[in-house]
Amino acid sequence: MRQYPRPLNKLINELSKLPGIGGKTAQRLAFHILSLSDREAEALAEAIVSAKKNLRYCSECGNLTDQDKCLICSDATRDRSVICVVETPQDVVAMERIREYKGLYHVLHGAISPAEGIGPNDINLKSLITRLQASDEVKEIIIATNPNIEGEATAMYISRLLKPAGIKVTRIAHGIPVGGDLEYADEVTLLKAIEGRREL
Repeated sequence: MRQYPRPLNKLINELSKLPGIGGKTAQRLAFHILSLSDREAEALAEAIVSAKKNLRYCSECGNLTDQDKCLICSDATRDRSVICVVETPQDVVAMERIREYKGLYHVLHGAISPAEGIGPNDINLKSLITRLQASDEVKEIIIATNPNIEGEATAMYISRLLKPAGIKVTRIAHGIPVGGDLEYADEVTLLKAIEGRREL
C-alpha cells in the first residue's frame, strides 16, 4: 500500500473497517472527506458522534431509537396482535418499506449459531418471552429471520419455544425472487419455493 501521511493512513484504516468497504473504496472515501470544507467535515464527524451517543435500543422491541420506546412501539394504530421477529434493525427498515405490514416488531440482534458459539441466551430472545408473558394481545408471531442455516435454526428454536403457549407461529416464505429465472435458482431456493406455494 502506498505510504500516506499518518493521519490519512489512520482515516483509510478506520474506513476500511466498515462492512463492504475495501481498501480502494476506503481510500476514495478518505480523499473525498479531505476535499470537504471544514464545516462539512465537522458536520459528518458530529453526525457520527451524535448517532453513537444518542441512539439506543427500544425498551420494548430492541429496535434503534432515540427515545425509550421507538416510534413503531409508540404508535397506537399498529396491530398489537402480531409481532414480526427479525435479526437486525435494518430488517425492520426493509419490512417497513413494503408499507403493508402494520404489526409490531422484535429485533433479536443476531441469530443462533452453534458454530460461532452463539446460543439462545446471546440474542435478544428473553425479552420476547417476557413481552409475550406480559400481554395476552399477541395472537401471531411472524418469524422473518434470514434464509440461511443460522436463521433457520433460530426460527425452529423460537417455534418450538412458543408453540406450547398456543401462539400461532408463522415463517415468511422463501423462494424465487420476482423477476428471477428458474434456471438460475439453486436447489434449496427451488425447494423453498415449492414448499411455500399457495393456491391461486
